[in-house]
Amino acid sequence: MLTYQLDDDNKYYSLYKCIRGDILRGVLKKGDRLPSKRALAADLGISVTTVRIAYEQLLAEGYILSKERSGYFVADMAAPPLPKTPPPPSGREAAPAFAYDLVSAPLPPELFPFSVWARLMRSVLTGEGEHLLERVPCRGDASLRREIAACLYRTRGVTVDPDSIVVGAGAEYLYDIVVRLVGREGLYAVENPGHTKIYSTYCMNGVRCLPVPVGGRGADCNFITHSNARLVHISPSHQFPTGAVMPVADRLKIIEWARSRGAYIVEDDYDSEFRLVGKPLQSMLGLCPDRVIYLNTFSRSLAPSMRMGYMVLPPELLKRYLAVFSSSANVVPLFEQKALAAMIGGGHFERHINRLKTHYRAIRREVVAAVARLPFACEVGDTGSGLHLTVRFPGAPSDEYIREEAAKRGVNLRCLGDYLFAPAEGHGGVAVINYGGLREGDAARIAALFLYQTGIKRTCP
Repeated sequence: MLTYQLDDDNKYYSLYKCIRGDILRGVLKKGDRLPSKRALAADLGISVTTVRIAYEQLLAEGYILSKERSGYFVADMAAPPLPKTPPPPSGREAAPAFAYDLVSAPLPPELFPFSVWARLMRSVLTGEGEHLLERVPCRGDASLRREIAACLYRTRGVTVDPDSIVVGAGAEYLYDIVVRLVGREGLYAVENPGHTKIYSTYCMNGVRCLPVPVGGRGADCNFITHSNARLVHISPSHQFPTGAVMPVADRLKIIEWARSRGAYIVEDDYDSEFRLVGKPLQSMLGLCPDRVIYLNTFSRSLAPSMRMGYMVLPPELLKRYLAVFSSSANVVPLFEQKALAAMIGGGHFERHINRLKTHYRAIRREVVAAVARLPFACEVGDTGSGLHLTVRFPGAPSDEYIREEAAKRGVNLRCLGDYLFAPAEGHGGVAVINYGGLREGDAARIAALFLYQTGIKRTCP
């Protein structure tokens, strides 16, 4: 007799898994006869139909055989033993749970415009109807590209042809496209320290990366202009993780270098929406549309889970893109593209950004004030852009020490050295504070953890 505890929500699949598990574990062996459908149904208190469906699934997958007028039997199969279920990780091995995350810093859920987004999605579903089932053009939905172009003009002062915009599923996807368009030959100059996913994505595509030193003026202009790189990937308006802003003189030198060598510049404008002091800085795209690949996503402004970004391609690369991808459908769902187009076109996106900026200005003031209260020497590095700043601890013996002391207090953070992909001097003892996930009062509470538990004070006077 087979005795099983079945899941009430899906009894046939639960029965199927139980019998399959007994066969794979050797509890039921080759040639064993299974109970009749009626008998097993009566024993388990379920319907004959439920047993029949479970048996049919096992039969289709070859776990059992059906013999006319004899019943069902376990098949002859060299079944490997089921892997042992690993024990749950002990407290020592488990990943630490942090009360405050200053690394990934996801947008607090209450700041996402759920009601607006839901209303727009219903409107799109009603208004677009069957058009949502159509194949999406390779560059993305035309209405979204038009709204992105209009938004770039309003917020960045750049005039862009919507036809030069390509919508993609997040930054990594767009980096992949860049490699296919520019080619794998030659060097790609990448900021060091910088976003590790930039370096890793290029490497996974078979590209050789040249580490570019980063200082107080951003990526080293002289290093770039004396290199033989084929492409340089930089964030001139707010470098991550140092926060440096590249002066316009350096930008112009890099543009002149790119034009003279036929190289390309990827302007990664990952958080340009969040210029919290003054107006947005001039984009390199506006200075040199023929050599600059402008790239941005909606991960910081809306949510990383949306996996939506875009890039503006120079004319030559746009021709190449259409030649390679014109027969391919765009990978971002049309439903989401239409909803985002409506959000931007209706002014909802910019109002959302303005609310976020008001929120983050207050958080930034709290963070700076909280750092000033810490019981040891520290120096804030802040350019008023983006959602992170740096804090240098001159007395800290190592980056590891800073991370460990923060972790003891339930705070997850990284240092500049954690974003190096090649050795570089001058980045030790500097914490990177991503405050995008903080709520009002969090910064003061974090500072209080150090005020009342001054473990660093003994080592860092």
